[in-house]
Amino acid sequence: MAPMVRSAVLSGYVDLTLSLGVDPMLLLRSVGIGAAALTASDTWLPATVVNQLLERSAHETNCGEFGLLLAARRGLANLGPVALVAREEPDIRSALHVVLRHISLHNEALRTRITQADRLTTIRIQAAPEASLGRQSTELTVGATCRILQEFLGSDWHPLSVCFSHSGPSQRDSAYRILGPSVEFEQSFDGIVCYTHDLDTANPLADPLLRPYAREYLRSLAPTGESTTEQARAVIETLLPTHPCTAATVADRLGMDRRTLHRHLARSGETFTTVLNTTRLDLAHRYLTHHDRTLTNIAADLGFSELSAFSRWFRHHTGHSPSTIRNR
Repeated sequence: MAPMVRSAVLSGYVDLTLSLGVDPMLLLRSVGIGAAALTASDTWLPATVVNQLLERSAHETNCGEFGLLLAARRGLANLGPVALVAREEPDIRSALHVVLRHISLHNEALRTRITQADRLTTIRIQAAPEASLGRQSTELTVGATCRILQEFLGSDWHPLSVCFSHSGPSQRDSAYRILGPSVEFEQSFDGIVCYTHDLDTANPLADPLLRPYAREYLRSLAPTGESTTEQARAVIETLLPTHPCTAATVADRLGMDRRTLHRHLARSGETFTTVLNTTRLDLAHRYLTHHDRTLTNIAADLGFSELSAFSRWFRHHTGHSPSTIRNR
């Protein structure tokens, strides 16, 4: 089935297009979207159609920064029910994790990952396997992510770097100011790099008394489209570099207790240990194929206190040393 997005992604579209001197209704009709679709934020639209609309809007308004201008009108509230839960998480990392893990409740065309290394956190944004993101959709998503983080951390906060895989404009418009002072193009990924300690900041919007109810409400909604095993792997990737990666910790991040996690994994023929080892092996092979990290750093990123422990574990599971795989 083709991925869908909630019409809330077009919040502010009509006002922005009018301000640029173009009739938004003509553009909406040109891609088959009726005006009524924008009157309710829970209407679902084909992701390919929305992507086409944004690209066409940028062309017809002669505004290459259309997606960024739309992102400037964004906030956490645009994420609907996911926002209600994220607001009650104890710190920014947990809130961001809720947003990214349940993004399919808002936009099925997106996939996200958070990785950490050397006190830096990278938030990577990419298209789902069945989808594609144009320039405008990509800049809208990255810009909206910046806006959400600013809602938690303050309007003066900016990421260390914002990266785009597409080429840069011949002349940057003021719209790029919402991304901060460092915007880089023609990079290997689309996303944001920030200090890890920024995400450890306490969430000023949270009310601990409401947190259990908010999490229960999110569990009552439609499934995220990922199995518990896939969700657990995503959490493990986030925890490995900086936190003890235990079954209890992963279960808590998934909004369940440890026994419930084990029960869900068992239905898929998995245990927490097998999921942890599989995730580590996948990451290890990914890191070893690039020479921008030392073996010591890779060991730390995978949650090992010493290189020797990583080497023993890797040889046990693969029959080879890490250096052998890297040399290949």
